[in-house]
Parts: sequence; C-alpha cells; structure tokens
Amino acid sequence: MPQLFLNQKSCETTADPERVNRAMTELVKAVIVVAKEDRPGTELVLRESLKALQLAQGHHVSRWVGTPDAKGGLWAFLLKMQTKWPHQRVFPDGETFSDVAHSHKGEPVPELGFAQLLGGVGISLLLEDRWDADRLTLVQEQLVDDEDVGAAIAEVELRHVASREHAEAHRPWIREQAEAALRGDLAVIRTGVELWERCADLFPSLLFLPHVKVQLRELKQYWVHPVRKRLAEMDRAVLLWDAATEPEGPQWGSLVTPERQTRKRDHCDFVDFDGETRSFDTHLRFTPDEGRVHFRFVKETQKVHIAHIGRKLGI
Repeated sequence: MPQLFLNQKSCETTADPERVNRAMTELVKAVIVVAKEDRPGTELVLRESLKALQLAQGHHVSRWVGTPDAKGGLWAFLLKMQTKWPHQRVFPDGETFSDVAHSHKGEPVPELGFAQLLGGVGISLLLEDRWDADRLTLVQEQLVDDEDVGAAIAEVELRHVASREHAEAHRPWIREQAEAALRGDLAVIRTGVELWERCADLFPSLLFLPHVKVQLRELKQYWVHPVRKRLAEMDRAVLLWDAATEPEGPQWGSLVTPERQTRKRDHCDFVDFDGETRSFDTHLRFTPDEGRVHFRFVKETQKVHIAHIGRKLGI
C-alpha cells in the first residue's frame, strides 16, 4: 500500500521542454508499474493539485498533457489515481512534523522526508543524475528535548522511484505490502491507535500499565514502526525463554540496560498492576537517540510489564 510522495525539488530545475516531457512520461509509467501491484493501496501525494503542477521552471504540467503519450492514456490514469493534496492530508491527526527536517546533498527535501517518516516512497522527475537511484540516503535532523543535545542527526534510507527500472526493483516489497494488508499483518500498522488496538492479540506476553495506552495511541507516526518492532521482539523473546538455560531472563533481541542510579531514583518508579510501587529502570531503545521502553520481566507469570514508551525519562 505505497504512498508516493512527489519530490518537489526534482521539479525546480531548468531543462529542455522535450526532456521534461520525456521525464514526466517515464515517471508516470513507473507509477503504473507500482499501481499494477497494488492499485487500491497506491496513492499519489502532492504539495499541490495535480492540475497545478510545475514540472520544471517555466514548464507547467499542461505542456506535457498535450503530448501524444499523455493523450494516449497516461494523463487519464493520473487523474484516476487516489491523489492526496496538500500532502498534510496523509499526516496523522495533530501531527505536523515541525520538529524534524530532511536534506539530500545539502538541500532540503521535505516531501522525501515525509515519505521516509510515513513509510512511503519518494518519486522524482529524472532531470538530474542524483535522482537516478531506487534508494536515496537522506540526512534527518530532529529536535530533542535535551539542552545538551539540541538536535539528533542521522542518515536514513528511502525507497525511491524516478523510472520503470527503479519501480521494478521495489516490486517484491510492494507485492508483500499488498498481501500483508489483505492479511491484516503487523507490518501494515501505521498509527499508534492501530497499534494499541491490536496489542493484546499481537503481543500476549506483554502487559501495559494504564497510562501506556495513552502513550501508544499518541505515538508519533515515525515511531510506530520501531516501537512495534521492539514489542514484537520482546514478545517473541518471552515465548522462546527457557528458565533452565537463561536464568537471568529472556534474550531480548536488542540492547537492554539498567538506568543510572540517580535517574533510577528520580524517574523510574511506577505503580504496578498490584498497586505496589516498583522500579522500572530496565530499558531498551527503539531509536538510536531518545526513544525508550521501560519494563520489568516477571518470571513467575512469564509476562513483561511495560511502564513507559516514549522519550527518555526526565527530559
């Protein structure tokens, strides 16, 4: 169920009109390759209306619409697409992504950033060599609530299409996503609300303290995937746990550490299900920077009690 975000930066160059039209034709044919694998789930996400597009400087989309390729059915196909514009229409309720920015080769590429955050695909007009790739590396800069850090900077990878060749490279993934949507698999969960509603069925070994329901339902869109991945790893670790060979507890599948003593004292006490206040200083990371899951494993019941999912406690 791919959302295809048009990279506006690829539409800001100056190029020969015939070359622009050829690039647009190629891009539409690439979108058709994607749609053939998942027509109901394919959405074209734009900054502005399809009919208002500028394909290059001084080159309105209407100039391409008059070409034989467009008249031959490509323009009609685009008009029938499940197009969303402006792109904020696909954002989760209340989300603005104002605290995160993306760049490529030193230039801002917000639409590609939105594609990365929402698990979509970036699409570009192939008018520059830098867009000739089925994957792009973006620099992501995110503001964090830590005065000593200010912003977390990391490189992230994005699926990308500017030609039919690029689209072909993603066919297996698109097909897998479409099949997963039909099965209702975990992989297609996109929002915190969806994740919370399926937690009991998907993670039977995990129990969430009451306030964690709110944390999950309000989870930022770009945290949904890493959180669900960590929860799935934890649930599987409990199912595979052998008390005889692993007396200290399950092998969690990612780095798990205790909190420092001062932070443990100040931030890690929570009221457990039995009404007793206990320390939940054991935690793992669902992002390299501030994303944390605080929990305790109860050997007697073989259950994980989760007390916090969100930013690092105390910041």
